[in-house]
Amino acid sequence: MLDMNLIRETPEIVIKSMQDRQMDSALIDRVIELDSNRRVTLAEVEKLKAERNTASKAIGLSKDPAERNSKIEAMRVVSDQITALDQQVKTIEEELNSLMLIIPNTVDPKVPYGESEAGNVIVRYEGKAADPAFEMIPHWDLGTSLGMIDFERGVKLTGSRFYVLNGAVARLQRALIAFMLDLHIKQGYEERYTPFMVKSEILQGAGQLPKFRDNLYHDAEEDFWWVPTAEVPLTGLYMNDILEEEMLPMRLTAYTPCFRREKMSAGRDVRGIKRGHQFDKVEMYCYSHPDKSAEELDRMLNAAEETCRQLELPYRIVAQCTGDLGFNAQICYDIEVWAPGCGEWLEVSSVSNDGDFQARRSSIRFRDKASGKNRFPHTLNGSGLGLPRTLIAVMETYQQPDGSIVIPEVLKPWMGGIDRIEKVS
Repeated sequence: MLDMNLIRETPEIVIKSMQDRQMDSALIDRVIELDSNRRVTLAEVEKLKAERNTASKAIGLSKDPAERNSKIEAMRVVSDQITALDQQVKTIEEELNSLMLIIPNTVDPKVPYGESEAGNVIVRYEGKAADPAFEMIPHWDLGTSLGMIDFERGVKLTGSRFYVLNGAVARLQRALIAFMLDLHIKQGYEERYTPFMVKSEILQGAGQLPKFRDNLYHDAEEDFWWVPTAEVPLTGLYMNDILEEEMLPMRLTAYTPCFRREKMSAGRDVRGIKRGHQFDKVEMYCYSHPDKSAEELDRMLNAAEETCRQLELPYRIVAQCTGDLGFNAQICYDIEVWAPGCGEWLEVSSVSNDGDFQARRSSIRFRDKASGKNRFPHTLNGSGLGLPRTLIAVMETYQQPDGSIVIPEVLKPWMGGIDRIEKVS
């Protein structure tokens, strides 16, 4: 959520930011109008309440019954006016709050302008894909030929966009999760195991509601929502809390399954396990002092890159443009790994600095020693990395001419002595 003072005092910044995001900025005019009406109405209410308090004292001192009755009757009229104005304020605040919740974060000046993801900018490439001496096949063929990815039973259990991992590939997925968590712990991130379901207020604080309501799964009877990412519960951990400045930066990591309604156009990403309604992810999250969040962004990006480096996967860094930037983010970099079987770059991480956007929505503050005031920390998040796309890249990169898959050296400690995945006999 943006600071109302920012909209009130420099609306041009917010308007330009929304326009750069290819969004209609007309609602900012409505927000300014509602804010003005609210302040005028509140001033009128306070004036009437002061008048009522003065009159109440006068009534208490009056000795003339007729005068007392007259003043009492006059105050009834004032009280009715106050009630009506209080209701007006409530109505105005409800609409104002609902609009504030759908205004995206402002865009960092360093974000490149672009109308869509086509405007994203490739910052750099890291690593080089080896020239294969044989024809690389995509993971959907590779996995099924090994008997390790079962699409039919996934559909049988749940429906389209679901699958079952078998044997060594299921273990490979688990190994990737354990490897990532242990790596991030070494990098200074403290592990959390959080619920996979949260209340609606937690999703609102994290910036998922109301914007992404149609993409979330909700329990029909209770206020439980399946998490779309561990970013959500990690934000909610300190909702309505005041942190001590010494706690910052607070760096956290967590594994969760993630649940999202993937609304795919016909014919796009329909093969394989690239997109699904359920997937695993290891998340990094940071509560940062506002003066240090740019440094934390670089640190988190490097931490996510280290995952690719240790897995020896070629990757590239992509700066999201204004038209592709996420709702919460001020600035965001994607990490994309090369999948030689699919023949495409797969996004496995988005590393974002959200400024004080989530902290303001969640009422998370810290005591600033220099000013003596409570301030909002900045929050940052990044996948480190997301599955199953990392699994896809590993399977396809490490496939062999005989259709087997060699286990990356860094994952062997979690594979129980398995160094190669071969077809189930």
